[in-house]
Amino acid sequence: MSEPLVIVFDVNETLSDMAPLGEAFAQVGAPRGLAKLWFATLLRDGFALTASGGRESFATIGADALRTLLGAEGVSGNLDTAVERVMAAMQNLSLHPDVPDGIRALAAAGHRLVTLTNGAAANTDKLLVAGGVRDKFEQLLSVEGAPAWKPARPAYDYAATAAGTAPSGMLLVAVHPWDIHGAAKAGMRTAWINRTGARYPSYFQSPDITIPALTGLPAVLAA
Repeated sequence: MSEPLVIVFDVNETLSDMAPLGEAFAQVGAPRGLAKLWFATLLRDGFALTASGGRESFATIGADALRTLLGAEGVSGNLDTAVERVMAAMQNLSLHPDVPDGIRALAAAGHRLVTLTNGAAANTDKLLVAGGVRDKFEQLLSVEGAPAWKPARPAYDYAATAAGTAPSGMLLVAVHPWDIHGAAKAGMRTAWINRTGARYPSYFQSPDITIPALTGLPAVLAA
């Protein structure tokens, strides 16, 4: 009998619905659309530190990038308070509607489930507890314990070591093509959740599986 598949989930945007962040930006007097730019800026700077051999926490980069962007927008009032409010919203997101049923079905099928986030493991724990599926995951991994942020190979190798398996025995599930590409380069199988009908970039390695919602994955794997 073959070993059970280890499914490793990205967390931010893949499991968590980040749409409500727009409301947090609006509440501090910034455009709702700034939420997307902020998250992209946070990732860019995290990747830049990784590429140049440095590292910093997701929260530290997030708060500093937020202060820069809100300042550039001319947000009036207390910047500290505005930054705290948005960062708090980031820590109180909910799961996408398709996630709980998808997770339960994958666990019921006998797959081993873990997470691997560039964010904090404590935030993942809070998200999954609130969504009622924390008990389906055997480990909540974060790059806090890895040598580098995703999509650097050591992050995926760290997850494989923690799960006690080879990368080839793992399937990464993510909404971000850069994460799919990194995992594929590290030897993992990949599943891209495309909830928005987006185009997959031609310059990244293509996913092995593409699904519109996590609920579609159990049937694909069973087949």
